[in-house]
Amino acid sequence: MSPALLVSNLLLWAVVLGLAVLVLALMRQVGVLHERVAPAGALMDAAGPRVGEAAPVMEVESWSGRPLRLGGADPEGVSTLLFFLSPSCPVCKSLLPVLASLSRAEGPRLRIVLASDGEREAHEAFLQRHRLDPDRYVLSTALGMAWQVGRLPYAALVDEAGIVRGRGLVNTREHLESLFEARERGVGSVQEWRGAADLAGGDRRVA
Repeated sequence: MSPALLVSNLLLWAVVLGLAVLVLALMRQVGVLHERVAPAGALMDAAGPRVGEAAPVMEVESWSGRPLRLGGADPEGVSTLLFFLSPSCPVCKSLLPVLASLSRAEGPRLRIVLASDGEREAHEAFLQRHRLDPDRYVLSTALGMAWQVGRLPYAALVDEAGIVRGRGLVNTREHLESLFEARERGVGSVQEWRGAADLAGGDRRVA
């Protein structure tokens, strides 16, 4: 092997090893940043029933025609996740598999009710295409007004006692799961919990 070729091979290997070290360093930094990123919660506004207060009690009719009572204490000890959506909302459709996953994870402790409004004809194909439960699908303008839903998709978690445990605009799986996380931690929202944790950390640093 000529000296020039030997030198070029050594330089090439040096570059490859340098790139490998750089990639490992970047992977480590990505992991650190991921740990530091605060979990995003549902985007809650001032309108609508407040977390910690009783949810509106309403008698509505499901798509299949069965009466459905929303709000108030549940005799079977079941929590309710209200999910407000529209057939024309792409984000709403993308979250339907997430709702199915939540239903399987929570089991009989949770019932999920999909709520919308408008003409019935506009929802026919939507229910069939996504194989939605007609007993848990509601068309009710009054329900959306009671919760003061301004944008979609919107979700509200009501516990077995009829108390609002979380609510807000939900655009991702993380937003939906944050409602349950907030309930478990006994706070109004994940942002509230993060704020309290940051404040406590700041107090300890000051001390």
